[in-house]
Amino acid sequence: MIEGPYIAEAAALIGDPSRATMLSALMDGRALTATELAYSSGITPQTASGHLGRLTQARLVEVEKQGRHRYYRLANAHVAHALEALMNLAVHGPPRHRPTGPRDEAMRFARTCYDHLAGRVGVALAQSLLKSGILEERNGAFEITANGEAWLEKLGLDLASLNKGRRAVASRCLDWSERMPHLGGALGAVLLKELEAREWLLRVDGTRAVTLTKSGKAGLRRNFGISLD
Repeated sequence: MIEGPYIAEAAALIGDPSRATMLSALMDGRALTATELAYSSGITPQTASGHLGRLTQARLVEVEKQGRHRYYRLANAHVAHALEALMNLAVHGPPRHRPTGPRDEAMRFARTCYDHLAGRVGVALAQSLLKSGILEERNGAFEITANGEAWLEKLGLDLASLNKGRRAVASRCLDWSERMPHLGGALGAVLLKELEAREWLLRVDGTRAVTLTKSGKAGLRRNFGISLD
């Protein structure tokens, strides 16, 4: 069997503390420079470049050149999903003596998970779509229903547009903080963009946390029946 060595190789790359921190910094879907990633990990840019070279070679991250700069991002949604699963294991593993700070609570409330919404708000959105019959849960996965297709058309979308890529349309992603699924995949990405376009959600600099605005609270209550403190 060849799976074992491949798993060990990927695990070893992700398991290094500096590389793990850099990968976590890329979990909000942005592209960052080696200098920015070095700062987030507390290492020198030269050391960060070495780590990024190994991550790029293993196809965990990809690099894009723009002028004199190189921008790094996660290679695909599969990498993000694997990292989220590892975070789930870590947070619910043996207790660790680490004081809880304000960022922890903000991340639990609402955060980006690569290119879709996670945390309490993300889980509440997924549950609302299930209750309204837009999504259904089948064989451990989310599927868009006939009612969901009509709902997508009202948003100016169709299944064909969501099916253009290789990724799942509506993936079921177990949330590490809520222990319930939030919505990933192409539909999850589209909904996050829509919520940000309406300024219902605002990104918080330097973290994956997002802020739910006053209009966002009203919009989620009005359109999805979601009431959040």
